[in-house]
Parts: sequence; C-alpha cells; structure tokens
Amino acid sequence: MSRFNLATRETAAPAIALLTSLSTLICCTLPAVMITLGMGAALSSLTSNIPQLIWLSAHKPLVFGGSFVLLCTAWGVRYLTRNMPCPADPAQAKLCSRLRRVGGWILYIGFGVWGIGAFSAFFLPKLLV
Repeated sequence: MSRFNLATRETAAPAIALLTSLSTLICCTLPAVMITLGMGAALSSLTSNIPQLIWLSAHKPLVFGGSFVLLCTAWGVRYLTRNMPCPADPAQAKLCSRLRRVGGWILYIGFGVWGIGAFSAFFLPKLLV
C-alpha cells in the first residue's frame, strides 16, 4: 500500500469533517466575535465582499445539520475501520498507527469546533437576551 493511500484511508474522512465543522465557525461565530469586538464595519465590508456568508448565516440549521452528519459519518468510518490491519512493513506500520492517532485527533477537534459553533449560534444569543 502506498503512503498516499494509507494517509487517505486514515485521515480523509476526519479531515473533511473538520473542514465542514469549520464552516460553522465561519457562519456564526465569526460575525458574533467581530460584533463583540466592535468590528461591525469590518464585518459589513466582509459580507459585501463575500455575500455567501449571509446565506450561511441565514441557513444555519442546514449548515450545522450537514456538518454534524459528516462528523458522525467520519466517526462511523473510523469506528468500522478501527481493526483494519496495518501493512506488514515496519516503517509503514509505524506510519499507519501514527496516522490513526492523527485522524482521531482531527475528528475530536472537529467535534470540538462544531460544539463551539453550536454554542455561539444557538445558545449564546439566548443567554445574552
């Protein structure tokens, strides 16, 4: 098995899930932080240059739902492949175990990022009212 195939097998699903959970930060946490820090003009300029941010904010249940589904899918793939054998070559076996650890950390970070985004999008506004 080539190194690329091994790296793809162990880290692709967690990396995609992390990228989708980062979209939750962009849609909901970034505007809240910018407004809190008094950067309303910068946020206005940002949304006029990147109008997709408004769509993401308007459809945040869809964004959060989609990213949660991808996170759960990545966790499921990781769970189902947890006992797959690593290559017999000692160097590739070491790389395989390291990539499994990295993939796990990426997945945990993705869930953490999703949780931060969900808190700032759905719970923080209710606490501030």
